[in-house]
Amino acid sequence: MSLNAKKAKLSDSEITIDMTETVPAIHETSKSWDERISQTSIAHGEKQQFVSLVIYSLGIFCCYLVYGFIQEGITRGDYDGERFTFSQALVFVQCVINAIFAKAMIVFLTKPEQDKTPKPLYAACAFCYMGAMVASNHALLYIAYPKQVLGKACKPIPVMILGVLLAHKRYPIAKYFCVLMIVLGVAGFMYKDGKDTGDSAGLVSLGFGEILLLVSLTLDGLTGVTQERMRAHHFTNHHYMMHNVNLWSCFLLGAALLITGEGSQFVQFVMKHPKVVTHLAMFSVMSALGQHFIFLTVVTFGPLTCSVITTTRKFFTILFSVLIFQNPMNTRQWLSTALVFTGLGLDSIYGKSLKPKLKISQKE
Repeated sequence: MSLNAKKAKLSDSEITIDMTETVPAIHETSKSWDERISQTSIAHGEKQQFVSLVIYSLGIFCCYLVYGFIQEGITRGDYDGERFTFSQALVFVQCVINAIFAKAMIVFLTKPEQDKTPKPLYAACAFCYMGAMVASNHALLYIAYPKQVLGKACKPIPVMILGVLLAHKRYPIAKYFCVLMIVLGVAGFMYKDGKDTGDSAGLVSLGFGEILLLVSLTLDGLTGVTQERMRAHHFTNHHYMMHNVNLWSCFLLGAALLITGEGSQFVQFVMKHPKVVTHLAMFSVMSALGQHFIFLTVVTFGPLTCSVITTTRKFFTILFSVLIFQNPMNTRQWLSTALVFTGLGLDSIYGKSLKPKLKISQKE
């Protein structure tokens, strides 16, 4: 019995040893299988994201290319000897179509959960958004479209200034170099060769149109601050954001149109020149579709990717505007344009990677 007991004990010990050696092997095999499945899922997800990125990029390019043509055609066109000077009414019509489009997307397509974003935050965002658009569109009455587009491409400048002053942010050295390139490019583009030897010769042109651009850029920066607060603190759906911001803009612009009397003048102009209705409709539809693709890009891929896409789009907008509307640009302005877009491109590529990374603890 003693010998049998020892054999049984030894057998039990061997079984125990075999099991302790087999379980880790099974665990490693299961882990390896899970990793393969995860890698396959990641590869499939990346392919889907690439397809979505291409679609969104083409949507932004096409919509805003047509948008730019129609915008310049409206603001600089000839309507039987008259010009369209109703910048507030132009933005009002655009906001109405944008709000209707976003509401239709919410009701019939996306159907997101109930929105919990505070209404005053929407109102503040709408005021900045509306003011930026009005100032930008009104600037076209005093400056050429390529200069307006190039100026609006300088959003990193107000973002940096407002980030430092309001959010107490700190930026890497490379960020300041990129912004410096943008500022130098804009200054070179706005520089006007003076034929006279007066005091104005050799100075950067800063007329009423350029001042409106600066106001528009500042309000663009404030718009970005409010929108980031919505995303970070209230997880606002992109179509809710698009709908409510444009809806509040309609209220504010409607009051402004009544107070200034521009609304009645706009109606009289449309009745006198009904062909402008077609231009306004096409302009508003392109605006709504363009905003849709931009919000999709921001939510899906982040503002960095969207910045790269819109920056590239602005270059082609300037190029086609120069070719079609024959806005003159000299060699210095083309070199300044290249400098601006180089700075924007470097900022878009390296800006995010230069930010400090969070340390993630791993459990062994």
